[in-house]
Amino acid sequence: MAIAALWNPIIRDTAITFTTDEKSAEGLAATLAEKAGADFPFLIAEAGELLGFATYGSFRNGPGYRRTVEHTIILAPQARGRGIGRALMAALEEHARARSIHSLIAGVSGENPSGRAFHAAIGFAEIAVLPEVGFKFGRWMDLVLMQKRLG
Repeated sequence: MAIAALWNPIIRDTAITFTTDEKSAEGLAATLAEKAGADFPFLIAEAGELLGFATYGSFRNGPGYRRTVEHTIILAPQARGRGIGRALMAALEEHARARSIHSLIAGVSGENPSGRAFHAAIGFAEIAVLPEVGFKFGRWMDLVLMQKRLG
């Protein structure tokens, strides 16, 4: 599956995500079905090949959080700096607004300065740094929370 082929090297080789569990075709199929059932989007960009995807899901459980979501955006190396991420995020925001989502949250690795810069450039503000909450590659890493209010 192209999504796993794009995502797994990022999981395996970078500190962009703290997870170490690679994606399988079966696991991704279940994730896509769950998102569809919850009316959460899974948007892709492609031009003869998968260039990236963006999605969102629940930020926290409970009805008081239903208008706040956390998103994920992953781009292929050849797609970066070409406006594809901005287009995916614009479409994701449009979907969220249509569902009365008030706030998008990005959890960005403290070791991902380009991810922080990207989110800042599209209107996200850094709201918190959670020191040493991620562990990968034998070291502790910070998580930077960024927020964009859509209301």
